[in-house]
Amino acid sequence: MTINTRFPAATLAASITILSATASAQNAEPVRETITPAFAQALPNVPGKTITAIVVDYPPGAKSIPHRHGQAFVVGYVLEGQIRSQVNNGESRVYNAGEHWTEAPGVHHTVSENVSTSAPAKLLAIFVADTKDKNLVIWDKK
Repeated sequence: MTINTRFPAATLAASITILSATASAQNAEPVRETITPAFAQALPNVPGKTITAIVVDYPPGAKSIPHRHGQAFVVGYVLEGQIRSQVNNGESRVYNAGEHWTEAPGVHHTVSENVSTSAPAKLLAIFVADTKDKNLVIWDKK
C-alpha cells in the first residue's frame, strides 16, 4: 500500500492554518488549535473520493471557530484528553480519548473545544470527500 503524506495534506494544512490564524488575528481571540496533516490517499475502490486525515491539537481551554466541512463525511476520533463537540442544534457531548463521532456532509460544527483548562487535548479528524474538494474546513465569518 502506498500512502501519500505530503501533497494534498500539506495544501490542506496550509489553507487551514492561514484561515485559522487570520480569523484569530481579526478578532483578537486567544490562541486556537494547531492543525497538522496526517495523510491523504485516493480511494482506489471509490473513484473520485479521497480520505484525508489531520491531527488537531487543542491547548488547555482552546476552542475552534464554528465551521463546516462542505460535502465531506467526517469522523472525529479523540486521541488525548476530552473534547466537547456539537453539530447543528444537536446535543453537546464530551468525548474522551478512544471515543469518536461522525458528521454527515453539510452539517454545521458549532462546538469543538478542549474541556480542560489545564490539560491539552488531541483529535484525529478523518474526511472522506470528493478528490477535487481541497477546502475541507470552512470557518464561519463573524
